Amino acid sequence: MRAIAYQTPQAITADTALVDIELPTPEPRGRDLLVEIKAVSVNPVDTKLRRGAAPADGGWRVLGFDAAGIVKAVGPDVMLFKAGDAVFYSGAIDRPGTNSEFHLVDERIVGRKPASLDFAAAAALPLTAITAWEMLFDRLKVRDRVPGAAKAILIVGGAGGVGSIAVQLARHLTDLTVIATASRPETAEWVRTLGAHHVVDHSKPLASEVAALGIGAPAFVFSTTNTEDHLAAIVEAIAPQGRFGLIDDPKVLDVMPFKRKAVSTHWELMFTRSLFQTADMIEQHNLLSEVSRLVDAGTLRTTLAETVGTINAENLKKAHAMIESGRTRGKLVLAGF
Repeated sequence: MRAIAYQTPQAITADTALVDIELPTPEPRGRDLLVEIKAVSVNPVDTKLRRGAAPADGGWRVLGFDAAGIVKAVGPDVMLFKAGDAVFYSGAIDRPGTNSEFHLVDERIVGRKPASLDFAAAAALPLTAITAWEMLFDRLKVRDRVPGAAKAILIVGGAGGVGSIAVQLARHLTDLTVIATASRPETAEWVRTLGAHHVVDHSKPLASEVAALGIGAPAFVFSTTNTEDHLAAIVEAIAPQGRFGLIDDPKVLDVMPFKRKAVSTHWELMFTRSLFQTADMIEQHNLLSEVSRLVDAGTLRTTLAETVGTINAENLKKAHAMIESGRTRGKLVLAGF
């Protein structure tokens, strides 16, 4: 089968940063599905791994997490799907990725593709939807009130992949006032169309921008990017006893300033359940099934911003470079081999 992989971590400008190769088609065992990949999307985690994670024993590493495709075969213990089913999912960080013609994935982290979306639009959703959902409802528990705080959430990086779905989930599934950050006219308009009640500019003093809204200190802050740059402002802006969550990788995270306000800090990594085979791993199947239902009901929309081309090394390198620019909005997708 065709696949795109790398052997040496390096800059995306290198000729061999990503390479078209041939690999054997894998066989499903246990609860695995063998999925024929129709579309994939690219996430910051792809670029981080390509730059810094060397494959074992000098072999090839296939990246890619988000995917939409058709089940071609199933393992003997599969209970949720059958051959021919259209699915979407984000794979596991400790297994080969989705940038290949065929891919193995545990059925417990797979959902049925929204019927109203094509494969490209569906592939934009899984990783970011799981991340945003788990942060909002499992980690921050945004449906549980913070006494005295404004019923509001500040989403830092509202126009990015995770921010784009977090804005929608918070707007449509909670009664919170949604404040999203964006620094350019086009990204500000993007988050408004997704449902943000207010948009503030994170290139300006963030705490002052939030205070100027006049709604009070938000109960929740979800930082999706550049947390180090905004941490002091978040400490100032958040309500006492509020809840703060982040998903990026700050070099240093000093949470001591939160102590005075008794603010709790929450990490989210959507790979945790599959990485540790947690007892509730199937919750990601349930979550994606609900996302699919909400999309088909018209409550949520895809965050696909651009289709970069077919799935090959040249186009993946282009998408990685775009992600690394830090100026993308929504999701970048590649469709078809």
